[in-house]
Amino acid sequence: MTHFHIATEEEIRAGKVTDVYFLRTNEILSKKGINRRVAMEVFLKKFPNTYDWGVYAGAEEALRLLEGHPVDVWSLPEGTLFRENQPLMVIRGKYLDFGIFETALLGMLCQSSGCATRAARCRLAAGDKPLVSFGARRMHPSVAPMCERAAYIGGCDGVAAVKSAEIIGRDPIGTMPHALILLMGDTVVASKAFHEVIDPGINRVILIDTLQDEKFEAIRTAEALGKHLYGIRFDTPSSRRGNFRRLLEETRWELDIRGYSHVKIFVSGGVDEHTILDLSSVADAFGVGTRITGAPVLDYALDIVEIEEEKIAKRGKESGAKKLLRCPVCHRDCVVLLEAAEEPCRCGSTMVNLMRPMIRAGQITETLPTPEEIRRSVLQQLSWAVEGRRVWEL
Repeated sequence: MTHFHIATEEEIRAGKVTDVYFLRTNEILSKKGINRRVAMEVFLKKFPNTYDWGVYAGAEEALRLLEGHPVDVWSLPEGTLFRENQPLMVIRGKYLDFGIFETALLGMLCQSSGCATRAARCRLAAGDKPLVSFGARRMHPSVAPMCERAAYIGGCDGVAAVKSAEIIGRDPIGTMPHALILLMGDTVVASKAFHEVIDPGINRVILIDTLQDEKFEAIRTAEALGKHLYGIRFDTPSSRRGNFRRLLEETRWELDIRGYSHVKIFVSGGVDEHTILDLSSVADAFGVGTRITGAPVLDYALDIVEIEEEKIAKRGKESGAKKLLRCPVCHRDCVVLLEAAEEPCRCGSTMVNLMRPMIRAGQITETLPTPEEIRRSVLQQLSWAVEGRRVWEL
């Protein structure tokens, strides 16, 4: 018996995390002796908000769920940037062998991709400045590591939660909580204690908005720690921010004229890509929590597009299993049938097939990339960005 309201890995693999109508469908098909071979395709019809591109994430978990079942799977590499109505994954097999996993598969892909996409948007806004995921506290702890892994592959430089950092193979990144300052009664007292106790290899980034005015707390902290102070963090509540940019500029001025120009300004609390763009000329680093782990999911669908090799799909969906071709030079995309030959791009280059065979007869056929490798791929694709706001033009 579990005391937490979560599904275990065994329960997910057993198909218990599924919408009940799939169980009823299986019951009907089994009793009627119908188990036809199908091709099902993951795609996204419309992005949330004003997005016009996304980062495909969650593929590793989806492939692990399908592993061991008699299916063939083609998928874009995890971390691929894509647009609406483009194929992301194709699964072929007998429906009763994998149809029950539709709910879990979509859940794995939708939420991971939502977090990765928001992280990538924040990455574009931040440019080369440090960007850290602080979002574990905004999600159920059972899924927080998944969300922070997605945040990392989407472009964050690190994560704060210990288990999340373990999964991505990095050291966790963090500063100090308000609780430490409150318990010690003073920002400077807490700062000195942090410096005395914590490993010297950890940057001294001090929270300066707990008890007093941020500017004066920043000055006091800088005078107390001197050259050992790496940075100060503003986590000022929205009710106290006023003109937040001016507050940062004022604090930067006061530190600089006192010889503390080496002290960096770290901003967190309610930060998103728009906040980052607004503050990027005065802030040196950003921590993003709710806006990443609580990002809108990418609303994927998993639909039948072939039955016994006949191309057929529901209304509103093009029939036939497909693949995504992309030009490595001009980044133009083209969607064609999975078995179609590659075609030249109108720019004269040869388009590359991004849809790769990942599972053959239940066995994973490719070495799955590490989070670091996926992140590098995402950053390379984001280098196509224009003015930090748009991704490649077609």
